[in-house]
Amino acid sequence: MKISTKGRYALRLMIDLAEHQNAGFVTLKDIASRQNISKKYLEQIIQVLNKSGILKTSRGFQGGYQLARAPKEYTVGEILRLTEGNLAPVSCLDCDVNNCERAGNCPTLSMWKGLYEVIIKYLDSVTLQDLLDKQNNLLANDYVI
Repeated sequence: MKISTKGRYALRLMIDLAEHQNAGFVTLKDIASRQNISKKYLEQIIQVLNKSGILKTSRGFQGGYQLARAPKEYTVGEILRLTEGNLAPVSCLDCDVNNCERAGNCPTLSMWKGLYEVIIKYLDSVTLQDLLDKQNNLLANDYVI
């Protein structure tokens, strides 16, 4: 499984919003500048996130975006599923019903299912708040004498 740029940038965008949640609505221009990501590309990503209702939007002067919930209520799995779609490691697990003609006697299917369960369990266990806390701990230990 390989997470696309869209998924990685969506996580960075969401972490940036979480970092600046007390600053009111945040513009894409500010996020693009801080994250060194094209504003045009962020506009594509924000459309996907905004459709799902996980963000608050304000138009006009001093408009922008905010998280609709607390950072601890967003999981990495949720964000990646919005931007990447299904996170299955093989195509036969992409749908609820496995239509593969070999599914009934496939010697590797249970292994792929196990991998998929581990991936989902892990990604759904990590929150935006976890990522923020980890980043803050790294920055707190980064000092020069």
